[in-house]
Amino acid sequence: MTSGSGTREDPWRLTTAPGSSAFTMYRDDAAVPPELVCQVGSTRLSYDARALDDLHAWLLAQGEWVPLGAADENKPAADGTVEAFGRATDNPIGGWYGLRKGYRGRFGMYIPPLLEHLGRAELTHDARNNSMRAIG
Repeated sequence: MTSGSGTREDPWRLTTAPGSSAFTMYRDDAAVPPELVCQVGSTRLSYDARALDDLHAWLLAQGEWVPLGAADENKPAADGTVEAFGRATDNPIGGWYGLRKGYRGRFGMYIPPLLEHLGRAELTHDARNNSMRAIG
């Protein structure tokens, strides 16, 4: 279940695609560049807020279900996955959407549930190997 308005004071309360982990996220438009701040337990990750529009556009171009492929920054991302898009040199920002060195990965874990919550994508919610596709 998701809730919250996406501000620092009232962050979105989300769960990963399998439903196994809860986290919060909010949009910080005062940051340069504007960012999505993700809090997972005591760990803070941040992503360039452009990721929402860019990932949605990329998913529309794919036209089908795309595997999430979440991976830590120091592990390779499988080709053709959301995670690979989030760090590819040919994506719209030319590399990592993750902004905090050492914590730039897991794009495919934390951005898809927010895109689903915002009504811009669908996710599968299986125990493993989830996928997503764009709506709209």
